[in-house]
Amino acid sequence: MDTDLKKNILSSGTSLVGIVCKDGVVMAGDRRATAGGQVVMNKNADKIIPINEYLITSGTGVSSDIDMLQKLAKAQLKIKELRDKKRPTVKEAANLIAAMNYKNIRQPTMIQFIAGLMVGGLNEDGATELYSIEPAGSVMKVKDFDANFSSGMPYILGLLEKSYKKDLSIEEGVVLAIEAIKASSERDTASGCGVDVFTITKDGIKQVSKQKSEAVYEEHN
Repeated sequence: MDTDLKKNILSSGTSLVGIVCKDGVVMAGDRRATAGGQVVMNKNADKIIPINEYLITSGTGVSSDIDMLQKLAKAQLKIKELRDKKRPTVKEAANLIAAMNYKNIRQPTMIQFIAGLMVGGLNEDGATELYSIEPAGSVMKVKDFDANFSSGMPYILGLLEKSYKKDLSIEEGVVLAIEAIKASSERDTASGCGVDVFTITKDGIKQVSKQKSEAVYEEHN
């Protein structure tokens, strides 16, 4: 890829987190999008996207690739639902998206496809699940927590290794997710500008927090 083009592609060098709780799943992300990880292009980017009434995703990589993968996933899942006459499980949805990712990255192209996703959802029996899909197409069920391949991953995983405990409540998971995104935003230059938090429980998918960071300048003697 041409060096100048690569530097200016809008990317989602980002901070994402997914936390498995005893009564559901919490997913959170920051709100900054950058070009080449150097210039802030968008301070209000939505990184956690509902695919339908039972599935949400968050992505890291090239913004256009993430957006296209999410749109294709929405369409393909609807087709599968109509064909099978039943709603896909979260596992089936995650594996379908992973297969699309696997295919995309291996097609000859001038610009490499780069998109990793976390997929969280609610099955018809009320069970919640979280999966992590790497840019190359492999899929992993998350049993505790994950940060996908976001640029803030080292900071998030370091904090969660210390702070996560099994059988967290959803409320505790929300607090921990916000703390993880804020901690990452302090050190990762590609992350910041706010925090969005979603929960997935037997009652459905809800956005429970939408925070925006504001710069504050103070005089110092």
